[in-house]
Amino acid sequence: MIIPRGVEIEEWRRLGRQINVISDSSSWWLGDWLLYGQNEYPNRYKKAIEETSLDYQTLRNYSWVARRFPPEYRRSTLSFQHHAEVASRPQEEQEKWLDKAEQYGWSRNKLRRMIRESRTSEASDISTINIKMNLDLKQKKRWEEAAERQDKDLVSWIISVLEEAVEPISMSEHLESASATAGPPSITSA
Repeated sequence: MIIPRGVEIEEWRRLGRQINVISDSSSWWLGDWLLYGQNEYPNRYKKAIEETSLDYQTLRNYSWVARRFPPEYRRSTLSFQHHAEVASRPQEEQEKWLDKAEQYGWSRNKLRRMIRESRTSEASDISTINIKMNLDLKQKKRWEEAAERQDKDLVSWIISVLEEAVEPISMSEHLESASATAGPPSITSA
């Protein structure tokens, strides 16, 4: 882009706003384009990488956010990045945080900070552990695809799989505990 010398500041600012709108819209457009490709064409990410020169993770993020926010749920007053910040949350929470960002004119960074602060205050009694995993690329790709099919990011998907694995164990322990406290069965005759 070449901007001629002597452009008034208001014109320069208007141009910046237009570029920002186009830039933000292109994230949504790429996400929607990928979602369409998901239904119509196999190997869409490989083809999309060739067409856009963007990496797999970037494209995956665009499609994931676009899937979480169909056009009728997108806030035109907020950026794609605002939506990405809340995309992993349940719809009710998404709406709550996006409402606040709109109401108070929060930047994406301010929204992120406010979410982090609320999590910290809500979870002050929860301990955090960090887990490091070494995955080969095929395994990681399979897991990401499984997560995407469930409209989840990879970490949320891993947590849900682990919770599902624990559920039968917890139920079994609960039943054992209940039968132990009830005592042995008794037989009575009439």
